[in-house]
Amino acid sequence: MKKILMLVSLSAVWCCTGCTKEEEKKEEAVRYQVTSPLVSDTTITKEYVSQIQAIRHIEMRAQQRGYIQNIFVDEGQYVHQGQMMFQIMPKLYEAELQKAEAEANFATIEYQNTKKLADNKIVAPNELSMANAKLDKAKAEVSLAQTHLGFTKIKAPFSGIMDHFHVRQGSLVDEGDLLTTLSDNSRMWVYFNVPEAEYLDYRTKAQSGDLTNVHLLMANNQLFPFSGKVETIEADFNNETGNIAFRATFPNPKGLLRHGETGTVQMTLPLKHALIIPQKATFEVLDKKYVYVVDKDNVIRSREITVAAEMPHIFVVRSGLTKTDKILLEGLRQVKENEKIQYKFEQPAAVIAHLSLYAE
Repeated sequence: MKKILMLVSLSAVWCCTGCTKEEEKKEEAVRYQVTSPLVSDTTITKEYVSQIQAIRHIEMRAQQRGYIQNIFVDEGQYVHQGQMMFQIMPKLYEAELQKAEAEANFATIEYQNTKKLADNKIVAPNELSMANAKLDKAKAEVSLAQTHLGFTKIKAPFSGIMDHFHVRQGSLVDEGDLLTTLSDNSRMWVYFNVPEAEYLDYRTKAQSGDLTNVHLLMANNQLFPFSGKVETIEADFNNETGNIAFRATFPNPKGLLRHGETGTVQMTLPLKHALIIPQKATFEVLDKKYVYVVDKDNVIRSREITVAAEMPHIFVVRSGLTKTDKILLEGLRQVKENEKIQYKFEQPAAVIAHLSLYAE
């Protein structure tokens, strides 16, 4: 019985020893995939949250005090330039105009009589001058009364879309009271903020070509069918955010965009000799990105990188790597800092092409 137990124990020891040797062989046989950054010309698309505004968006306010006698338009209606919108009760201003016209007629008659007397040298020339001044003043009063009466008719200063009413028919309004707003949506101004580094990239690239065209992704994630053009950049950076405001103009022939909407501006920029790596070759520590670089002794060491742009499955590296560096492609969680590994080198172009196929 003891001999049998000893044989079993020896067999177990032999099996365990054999398993350990097999595991060591397996560990020794592990070969990690390694590649290098791909240097290539490419384009990147930057996205910026934007605010959409009409090229003309104004407040329509009363210029005279009185009751709203008539409203000739409706909320949300498209109105044409010169179209009547509101009528303030004109009776008081019509009476003022009649009074001014009567005084002007009296001053005219008085001037004519004085002129006859002055021609016959019955009165001094100064009296004629005073009569002429009174006539000019009376005419000015007529002109002022006509202006006040004209202010009772509120017309559209340009073609556009009405907003909601702040008054109703019969409302008493004072001078300066808000009636409604009017938007010219034939073209839209789209404002978006660009960080300082990207602004510098944009201005550098813009010197060598036309990079002013941009696209707009609407709130429903649909692309606006017309492209826009960057026309202005504000003078100063915002010291709190480090951004500067861009303004792009978009045609809006179908009136789809409205004042106050939001969207995302997409700006495409070319990159020459960009350094491209797969996203899966990176890892993060405290919001910083790192890669494992394999040195000449096959030892891996972590290295911080700066990402210039992000695209599906790939990063464009701004700093931290060169095109000759070898980076660990897979198995990042299976290795440790300063560990010596065996690897198989994969050509960068083949690696990136495989990612593209995977993305499709």
